[in-house]
Amino acid sequence: MDMPLRTVKSNIVQSIRAFRVADLQDAAAQLGHHFLYANLSSAQSKQDILDLTAQQFIFPAQSSKNFDTLFDSMSDALHKSGPQPGFILVLEHIPAHAKFDKEAREQLLDVFREAAEFWSERKIAFRCFYSFSVARAAAAERSEDADAQGIDLGDGEKMPTDKLVDVSPLALRMSSPFNAGYWLTAA
Repeated sequence: MDMPLRTVKSNIVQSIRAFRVADLQDAAAQLGHHFLYANLSSAQSKQDILDLTAQQFIFPAQSSKNFDTLFDSMSDALHKSGPQPGFILVLEHIPAHAKFDKEAREQLLDVFREAAEFWSERKIAFRCFYSFSVARAAAAERSEDADAQGIDLGDGEKMPTDKLVDVSPLALRMSSPFNAGYWLTAA
């Protein structure tokens, strides 16, 4: 890369799309920016997200109390620690399921959008890239319901839908309501 991320705004929160994590890490090194990475694939709740993010970004433990403390760790605390060269963050596999619904995901991303705005006001680059994952927990929920009712389902084979699935840009394009060709052939 001769000019890493030259087509990406300097203060933005966006889907990772065509970027690879390794390329973003290389770009951060070339630009002299901090690179922060969090893999959230094992998270099941808001608290899990906070804990994993604080742990993997190497923030103090109090950063995981709530979204406000996470924001404070990414803004005021870093700003007070001295001059900052810039930031590239990656939030990979943000869960997309009933326990961490769309509203919760938007609240999380709003924290990073506010941080991007904070750093923009200080003329410091802050780029955050994210991806969603979908936890297919239908069998787990059936199992919990069966346990609650005292029903033994046995140890049947796990279905492939019980696994964590990455929502790739191609899958998102295919699932678009504007892709009429896909919908007509899928029926």
